[in-house]
Amino acid sequence: MDCIELNGLEVDCVVGIYPRERHMPQRVRLDLGMYLSTELAARGELISATIDYSALAQQVGFLLRACEFRLIETAAHALARYLLAPPAPDEQRAQIEALRLRLTKPFALGATAEPSLLIERDRHWVELPREPTSYGFVEVVHETRDAGIYRLNIAPGASIPLHHHKQMLESELVLTDGLLCQQKPIPAGAAHRWPLGAAHSYDNPTDRYQSILCVDAPRFVAGDQIEVSGQPEEVRPLIWPLP
Repeated sequence: MDCIELNGLEVDCVVGIYPRERHMPQRVRLDLGMYLSTELAARGELISATIDYSALAQQVGFLLRACEFRLIETAAHALARYLLAPPAPDEQRAQIEALRLRLTKPFALGATAEPSLLIERDRHWVELPREPTSYGFVEVVHETRDAGIYRLNIAPGASIPLHHHKQMLESELVLTDGLLCQQKPIPAGAAHRWPLGAAHSYDNPTDRYQSILCVDAPRFVAGDQIEVSGQPEEVRPLIWPLP
């Protein structure tokens, strides 16, 4: 297999167990080696047959910021599960067959040393639980005591109805092109963090599945998906700097 490397990806996020680390973002550095065949992409110059590393960097940065992991061990395993999972139904990328992932906290020990974790896994290590919903199905990527990572897959012509949450702080990143969010077109790569009580909805007017990467903090609480009537809230998309 070939290896696409993405090295030196730096993200400022909350990560750590100590009180000071829970209230102040710190920089982490990610180095990835992704193993797959690039022959089809090379022959046809097809981005859909390889890895769009710009989109991947955005997704990884979103997860690191939204999840606020306590340990780099947890962060590394959650990221590995997401990256090795099969692509979403209409996500245009290749399957990653194996992965080498190093996560480093360069400033955790000052100038003394750089703690890091290296893990290596292949796609057979990942099997995402799938749960049917009224709008399609949800895949459970990873859950901790603080947060859950989910992939929401909306069937053609289906909708996630207008709803809000009283307990879960929800962050969402759109993975595919074609969705309506708050009744307006929204491109792949757009992200929102919905405040508690902010009503939001998604509609899929296309003839193919559309997918959203979702982080709930705390992890999903079924009774906290509260359907409401009226108009969606005006919530601006997140403007996080690209890693």
